[in-house]
Amino acid sequence: MITGIVLAAGESKRMGRPKQLLSFGSSTILEHVVDSLLRSKIEELVLVLGHESGRIKARFEGAPVKVALNPDYKQGMSTSIICGIRAASVESQACLIALGDQPLIRSEVVNSLVSAYNERGKGIVVPVYEGMAGHPVIFDLKYRDQLLSLTGDNGGKTVVNAFPDDVYQVNVDTASVIYDIDRWEDYQQQLERFLASKEEVCG
Repeated sequence: MITGIVLAAGESKRMGRPKQLLSFGSSTILEHVVDSLLRSKIEELVLVLGHESGRIKARFEGAPVKVALNPDYKQGMSTSIICGIRAASVESQACLIALGDQPLIRSEVVNSLVSAYNERGKGIVVPVYEGMAGHPVIFDLKYRDQLLSLTGDNGGKTVVNAFPDDVYQVNVDTASVIYDIDRWEDYQQQLERFLASKEEVCG
């Protein structure tokens, strides 16, 4: 069993407004991330919220997601990872840590990571685009203690770097795994890419 953990508790300081709620097509940035994960082969989805949790949670009423509230979100990304892992089912064997501001991640990419985890015998699976590692990342929960020991704004990269021999890299054909949305310019660029992809499909 693989549990998806979406990190969406941050304050969006560089954006100046909650980026999770910014419009993206017919929904929001965060809803796109969640929808892609729900269409994938992961078996449970935990949504970690903090800043503006009430407004964001309301967007997911009735959705098959487990919402985990992180009261310590101001202390950095590590607290959201810890919150998500603690909220995961005791039956979970691995977690897929995804960022709540990567709306162009497709379920097919997630499925390729899941397949690699199931087939390659490695405890950490990372997507790579043109030599650059990105997100989401799968961690076998034999690394639970290491992930729960993260502090501050340190993310899973700390664990990836500590166990290089147990890392499997999946080459992907999309830059979506290396780009997230921090500033307004990032949002505009991602939205343009999204709209262009929709036009190609319709065309």
